Amino acid sequence: MRKTLTDKGVAALKPRAQRYAEPDPQLAGHYVRVTPSGAKSFAAVTRDPFGKQVWVTIGSTDLIEIEEARERARAAIKRIKAGKPAVEPPPVKPDTFQAVAENWIKRHVAAKGLRTRDEIERCLGKYVLPHWREREFEAIKRSDVARLLDHVEDNHGRRQADVVLSIVRAIANWHATRNDDYKTPFVRGMTRSDPGAGRRKRILNDAELRALWQVTESDAFGRFVRILLLTAQRLEKVRTLRWSDIDADGVWHIKSAPREKSNAGALKLPKLALAVIRSQPRLASNGFVFAGQGSRPFNDMGANKAVLDEACGVTGWKLHDLRRTARSLMSRAGVSGEHAERVLGHAIKGVEGVYDRHAYNDEKADALQRLANLINNIINPPADNVRQLKRRG
Repeated sequence: MRKTLTDKGVAALKPRAQRYAEPDPQLAGHYVRVTPSGAKSFAAVTRDPFGKQVWVTIGSTDLIEIEEARERARAAIKRIKAGKPAVEPPPVKPDTFQAVAENWIKRHVAAKGLRTRDEIERCLGKYVLPHWREREFEAIKRSDVARLLDHVEDNHGRRQADVVLSIVRAIANWHATRNDDYKTPFVRGMTRSDPGAGRRKRILNDAELRALWQVTESDAFGRFVRILLLTAQRLEKVRTLRWSDIDADGVWHIKSAPREKSNAGALKLPKLALAVIRSQPRLASNGFVFAGQGSRPFNDMGANKAVLDEACGVTGWKLHDLRRTARSLMSRAGVSGEHAERVLGHAIKGVEGVYDRHAYNDEKADALQRLANLINNIINPPADNVRQLKRRG
């Protein structure tokens, strides 16, 4: 039996018909494995605390010398006897922000079917990932959040900064529910909008409505704006309005999106609204009333609104303000608040919302007709035929 085993001796080992293991006389449990093809590798074997025999490959004899193999074998044998893996596992690479965000979208946003998924992914891709894509998620500190929000606020406004804040805070809170040691860097008071400003209250007055109406007849975006005002519906509902959604009686059947709480349902449109819709060209290749490129609906809101603002001279308003304006005009036209809220598609709260399943189709039709009549009177004010009489002395 050999007294020692050298690199020269390892090289001299000959292959056999079956694989065999040549023991190392200087280290019990250390072997040279030789395959029938002549490939050789160092290996170690011992038993773990439960008595199970564990073999571990140390390395190829072509890559390491026997002294280095013995050192590795000693370490491996010691670890196995202690009940540990033969080799110290490499440190787990920390999750990047992108990895955590993608997992959140998969397991929370997509799993729950959130309707805001597209907007969430857009905001992450545009405002967050360019800065944090490869950042270690758990190393992101409060100061990093502040710098990101500063950048978004300076370049895109306070409101957009708050939207970004709500998304990344939601990701952090979700991650905290899955990790024992993670502490979110988000605290109260990080929003950028003025908390005292409250909800937006802007509505268009009569002069602004007349100015707006005068420049919204000749193109698709202008007619889109008119329908927003005449129907009081949400922007996305009008944008995705299809010709097939309006039946022969002029009733718009509004489809419910997944997880949508409520909408206006069926709305019989007044003649003024139908005239605006029917003035739109009907394309065989695109089923949307306000058609965009290919088979998609119209989408370029920002640029078109900027052109519209310049043409009409009305400033400081948003498209959503038309919905608030329409709701205010309905009250002015004598529409009851109950019926106006159903036109807007707001969920009716309390016992009434649970038990009253009446569709209110006639009431909603009357409310839209009253709205159309008032808008028509505003944009086409009646002539003043009343003459002031002088008082006799």
